[in-house]
Amino acid sequence: MDQQGFRTMLQKRNVPEDKIEAAIALIGHFEEFLADMGDMPITEAAWAFSERLIQEGQNTEDNYLALARYGFFTQNNALFVAILELLDGEEAQRNFYRKVAEVFGEEIRDEVFAGIGVAPLGLPTPAKPRTMHPVVARLEAKVGEAACRALLADSLRDLPDEYFAEERQRYEASGGDLDEYLRRKKQAFVERLEACQREGRLFFAQEITDEVIAFVKNDPEIGGGRREGNVVYETKIPFMTPQYLAAADPMMKRYFYCHCPWAREAIKNGDTSLTATFCQCSAGFHKKPWEVALGQSVKAEVLESVLKGDDRCRFAIHLPLE
Repeated sequence: MDQQGFRTMLQKRNVPEDKIEAAIALIGHFEEFLADMGDMPITEAAWAFSERLIQEGQNTEDNYLALARYGFFTQNNALFVAILELLDGEEAQRNFYRKVAEVFGEEIRDEVFAGIGVAPLGLPTPAKPRTMHPVVARLEAKVGEAACRALLADSLRDLPDEYFAEERQRYEASGGDLDEYLRRKKQAFVERLEACQREGRLFFAQEITDEVIAFVKNDPEIGGGRREGNVVYETKIPFMTPQYLAAADPMMKRYFYCHCPWAREAIKNGDTSLTATFCQCSAGFHKKPWEVALGQSVKAEVLESVLKGDDRCRFAIHLPLE
């Protein structure tokens, strides 16, 4: 490991010195672990190392950030993405646990989470469906699909308004013209992808190629939206667009499309036990920018979902008539 180079990068990110020393020590342990794993693919090795961190009680956010930053520093995209998957949406089950108690009471919460509990930070992606699927199924059986969908309507992700502040600015700059707002929204999304490609950066977990940009540009619903009256139709960009476009197997196409770490591996393994009601969480994610832009609540509906066998994930955002 280039300790000095890694240290310099962390210093430029204003990481405190004590955390820098801890990060360097952790990466030393990780490299020793990799040596012991031999030819194991880096993704599997990173997840196996995470299991060790969980067992040792060292599965802290700082440790995972150190591993992700090390992947970025060494330009090891496979490592970076593997750690990103461990962190991305990790709060979902914790928030689910809290919201079930708030809405339906602690007795029902304890019943639906019995024998499962809340998944620890760093739980490897292949294990995540097994900790989420039974809970969703039990809750839906207990309170009904409509009530379960309502619970998920605002998403299980942490989505502070500040994260979407640009959407409000973009809407105001559009003078309240929805079509102009959609045009600017799409343009900003494409420009963001082009910047990733130009600078050699990943867009979250995926490489941006000319083919990806053309795919996004040719679909008016990706990154922007298509309006019909007071309904805006949005289609999610695939999680791994290059792999999605190259895949011939319909199941693998759905796998590469899915963003949700709590569902993706279930698609790959052919596990259909997770009800597609869970995708209402993703619809909640898509409506949040609209709520910040408009300054009021909107409703989002799941139209298509790869979890239930569709080729894409598509949503209808129902805007207030006024």
